[in-house]
Amino acid sequence: MTVPSPIMDSLRGVRQWPVDTVAIAVVDASGAVVGSHGPQDQPFRLASVTKLLSAYAVLLAVQEGAVAWHQPAGPPGATVRHLLAHASGLTFDPQRVSAPPGTKRIYCNAGFVVLADTVASASGIRFADYLTEGVFRPLAMSSSRLAGSAAAGAVSTCADLARFAAELQAPTLLAPQILAEATRVAYPGLDGVVPGYGMQRPNDWGLGFELRDHKDPHWTGSRNSPATFGHFGQSGTFLWVDPAAGAACIALTDRDFGPWARDAWPPFSDGVLTELSAR
Repeated sequence: MTVPSPIMDSLRGVRQWPVDTVAIAVVDASGAVVGSHGPQDQPFRLASVTKLLSAYAVLLAVQEGAVAWHQPAGPPGATVRHLLAHASGLTFDPQRVSAPPGTKRIYCNAGFVVLADTVASASGIRFADYLTEGVFRPLAMSSSRLAGSAAAGAVSTCADLARFAAELQAPTLLAPQILAEATRVAYPGLDGVVPGYGMQRPNDWGLGFELRDHKDPHWTGSRNSPATFGHFGQSGTFLWVDPAAGAACIALTDRDFGPWARDAWPPFSDGVLTELSAR
């Protein structure tokens, strides 16, 4: 994929964000970067945007037969599928059970640690290596690495995540039906908290991917379709894909998530989508 560096008018507003450094990329359904801002090759901590990358590796493990959706993992009665959907009953961190599997949406870092251990045990390959060999290398994400936990420990660049966003819109590594399954609601009707945005009823989630659906408030924009999926990170990062718009957007910053992000991100995403729809 060739990555040009045009500037969309809607991206100019990020200059007002209270951050020292920000990198933005907008990727269309063909995989082309149609707008960018900031240092595309600077590494940033991804925090929970890591979960998108780790989930993709787990989905590859399912596709390859290393693990199975309903393979037991985590607390009694929980499966790989429960863990990906934050429906295993495990609490955020550390590993403590607070609900039966499939009954509550509990956002959970610990679940992704269990998933990584499950894939490593089944494949005989360290999870960081599985992620590198299965996702980073074939997508030419040469500046990306898992430097910590599978939940929040990745480091990457905007240019690399633009390649990943292209993959999410037109998968080459995964069978399309597996990605489609992962971006649909898993265990519908479960309530739960989106960190930083409070209780959502329901708190729809896919298999590793947060779904916008009709959540309010939310870190994406009001113009994002309910089919939008992605994740944000506490390091001040996000990646969303809106299939209805045929576009994805990445934002990486060097300031941790807080009120500034809750105020800035939704109107920014709305501006991106408004400009794209006018083209």
